Amino acid sequence: MRVHAAVRPGTSLPDYARELVRVHHAVIGGERAAAPLRPRALVARSWSRVMRLGLAPDGDNGRDPLGADEVARRRLDSPLGAVIDELGQLIGSLADSAQFLLVVTDADGVILWRQGAPAIRRRADDLGFCEGATWTEAKVGTNAIGTALAEAAPVELFSAEHFEQAQHPWFCTASPVHDPRTGELLGVVDVSGPALTLHPAIGALVETGTRLAESRLWQRHLRRLERLRRSAAPLVGTSGGPLLLVDDDGWVAHSSGVAATERVAAPAEGRALAVPGLGLCLPERLPDGWLIRPTSPVRPMTLVLDLAEAPVLEVRSGDARWRCALTTRHAEILLLLHAAGPDGLSAPALSRALFGDAEHVVTVRAEVSRLRRSLGAFVESRPYRLAGGVRMTLRQDPAACRFVRESTTPGIRALLARTAPP
Repeated sequence: MRVHAAVRPGTSLPDYARELVRVHHAVIGGERAAAPLRPRALVARSWSRVMRLGLAPDGDNGRDPLGADEVARRRLDSPLGAVIDELGQLIGSLADSAQFLLVVTDADGVILWRQGAPAIRRRADDLGFCEGATWTEAKVGTNAIGTALAEAAPVELFSAEHFEQAQHPWFCTASPVHDPRTGELLGVVDVSGPALTLHPAIGALVETGTRLAESRLWQRHLRRLERLRRSAAPLVGTSGGPLLLVDDDGWVAHSSGVAATERVAAPAEGRALAVPGLGLCLPERLPDGWLIRPTSPVRPMTLVLDLAEAPVLEVRSGDARWRCALTTRHAEILLLLHAAGPDGLSAPALSRALFGDAEHVVTVRAEVSRLRRSLGAFVESRPYRLAGGVRMTLRQDPAACRFVRESTTPGIRALLARTAPP
């Protein structure tokens, strides 16, 4: 997703910074102005959110950085740790000479890595813009990192577009980084520096850093699957019958005797796994992954969506049964896909059905990824639909189902309107 510049080319940065200060005073300070002064729509949305939280534009809103041990733990847990050196080589090497900071956060907005010249780091320290600080809108007001998290989109802010007056001497350009396998948010890449040094190329630099991070993470994923294929080759080669070889997250490294799929549910020791084309399976642990084979002859599979009480999905394969509790959101997704039939729903269409607009595609992808992690290959992508050969039924008629009648989700309300008796 492209970073939209905060400043038009050819604009005088000092003049524009002064104009934004007047806008800030008029909108947030409540000062009377001769003419209506308005921030950009993105900034207006953020200021409204922040003012509802009660933050002070001229105060020292709490930073409370996390301790070094917690920062170290989060670095170890963050997938972005695998690409931070390359980001440092791409962006951080420029930061020392160009007087800006490279900052990388986790999905919570906690700053985990920071690189730049000593002088600019000292200025950032005075602002509390340091490792361990949580740089969300709820903590420090409108800023590129926090607003990128809130908007689920790249953000560039200049000078007094920041909510806190202490941040007015800065520009910041930030872009969310997502897991290329699942769409899950991993963190934010940000470049920040003195406002009057903002250059049009900063946005392109941040975009490049984001693409680099996601590309390298995808390559690491492919290398892990290849290592799994190599290590399990002797066992797979001598194993008769249909099978899948998957990693700990259910991503398929190899399939034999079954239609290829990208992902099944994440395996767990001693827990049966339902896989289209294989039926119920008991995963077998390998050093670097799992071997999945049917426990009995392959039989057709039926899904029964039970919405009578807490949502539950029941999987039937012959005489075998397997039940999985569902979140409300995952039950809604399955119900919408069932109603859509074999044509399925695109990510924007599913976003409109769940949220009423097409602006939540990233959230939709992450939700479907979590659903597939729990259920596996029952849901296919591009477009989202129930897997071929899998039949799903509803235990209750939608018009008589309390879950459907009480839902406020746009797509579920539309389904109720179609199924309700005249």
